[in-house]
Amino acid sequence: MKVFVLEYITGGGFIDEMLPNGLAREGDVMLHALVADLLRVPGVEVLVPRDHRLPAGMLNADLRRVSTERGRTAQWNRCLTDCDAVWPIAPESRGILERISQWVLDAGKPLLNSRPAAVALAASKLHTARRLAEHGVPVVPTYSLQAGLAGLPLETARTWVLKPDDGVGCEGARVVDSHAALQRAIRQIDAAHWVVQPYVAGLPTSLSLLCVDGQARLLSCNRQRVERQGDGFVLHGCVVNSDAARHPRCAELAAAIARAVPGLWGYVGVDLVLTVRGPCVLEINPRLTTSYAGLYGALGVNGAQQVLGLLGRDSVPMAAPPSGRNAVVDVALETAYVA
Repeated sequence: MKVFVLEYITGGGFIDEMLPNGLAREGDVMLHALVADLLRVPGVEVLVPRDHRLPAGMLNADLRRVSTERGRTAQWNRCLTDCDAVWPIAPESRGILERISQWVLDAGKPLLNSRPAAVALAASKLHTARRLAEHGVPVVPTYSLQAGLAGLPLETARTWVLKPDDGVGCEGARVVDSHAALQRAIRQIDAAHWVVQPYVAGLPTSLSLLCVDGQARLLSCNRQRVERQGDGFVLHGCVVNSDAARHPRCAELAAAIARAVPGLWGYVGVDLVLTVRGPCVLEINPRLTTSYAGLYGALGVNGAQQVLGLLGRDSVPMAAPPSGRNAVVDVALETAYVA
């Protein structure tokens, strides 16, 4: 079986632009982990397009070098023709992941990721929060900025976080510590495409899930090493299988999220804040996340094998195969190193 792993950032998505170092580093961490897991599965070969500006690293795969925009299109199409299934890793912003997912399905190839409709929903923090709240999932309140401060419950918080509605991770997020600063910030952005959330104190956490058609199995709870720097946030990495990130409601929360968004499929990440009152969801990542890179080391779980095993199934095996491993793994983005 040939699997085409399309990691957008490192696979030519920015071939005519400057590579965003932080996103490229994060993309490489996920890419290397996924390729290693796929190659642990007997009979699996891996095709990987690679931006010519990046080294091959430890990628033991069939690398297809990309050096121009036209060459990118040709290589991606060639990989699509040559493969038996496609595993995209791409940002939801600007509809990138949704378009790639639809491209794969239109070609009649198995998509090893969430369905386009679920990706489109998860790409909007506002629509995600509304959908989850409708299904009783605790969420961080999320408001559109289209009407400015009108309708915002300003009495509920002094500190607010502004984000692009389809932003990825910490990219673009801004923290403001007063209502006056919030008003000034709104005047500086295209408010129609931004949302605002009250700053919620707690432990930044993520969940790694395995999903199929409205069902989910919780793979791990992870502590996110997020630091506030100036008026923004920086993700330094994550601690996979962290005791601090575990909460009795996490498995129940995972199941509720899958029911609310039944098009989630395969590996899915969920960002949340673990507060004194329990977990509050920030966003859904309908794709691989950085935490994936620590799963095998922490739990002996081969996420790629688990996802491939979902092909042709309409339910998630609720019991993970025993591995005898229960460790804590720190995925450090500062050095792109898994310790």
